[in-house]
Amino acid sequence: MTGGAPPPPRVLFAVEELGFVVYHIYGLTETYGPATVCTWMPEWDALPAEDRARLKARQGFHHVAVQDVDVKHPDTMESVPHDGETVGEVMFRGNTVMSGYYKDVKATKESMAGGWLHTGDLAVRHPDGYIELKDRAKDIIISGGENISSIEVESVIFSHPAVLEAAVVARPDDHWGETPCAFVKLKDGASATEAEIISF
Repeated sequence: MTGGAPPPPRVLFAVEELGFVVYHIYGLTETYGPATVCTWMPEWDALPAEDRARLKARQGFHHVAVQDVDVKHPDTMESVPHDGETVGEVMFRGNTVMSGYYKDVKATKESMAGGWLHTGDLAVRHPDGYIELKDRAKDIIISGGENISSIEVESVIFSHPAVLEAAVVARPDDHWGETPCAFVKLKDGASATEAEIISF
């Protein structure tokens, strides 16, 4: 099983090439750990490996012990459409969700507004109902008024054949406010220049 930061499809693909079957889970301490699983559909077995890895990188559905998970607009509490494009906040409710933060009434009220746990994770909901994280709300890079997902940029960089590891963060910029900055480690024996990675 893999959880924590959303795994790039390329990493899932490489692990499965080694013979491992990977189950992708997602959750928080506030949900008593893993609360969703990317339930595998048998018809996906026939898809090309890259497509399988892309599907497996999604966070999926809540599991049997969790009452509900949804992607909602945090202000209106309306569910986002299942279009794979409209971004909202992942929210949970159920008996495995915390009742509150210890001795912190203010934080509890904020995080449990509307009867749902607000995770701070931004996601879309696909037509098949699967949730896919886009980024943490606090990690979105706002460059010249455009929102840039560090997770999406990392996934693209990871798909470069010379890249072993990548991490994308925001850096201050006098003109744009902030811009993405990628830290990249190449595979042993591989070569790629900064310009080649950026062009890719």
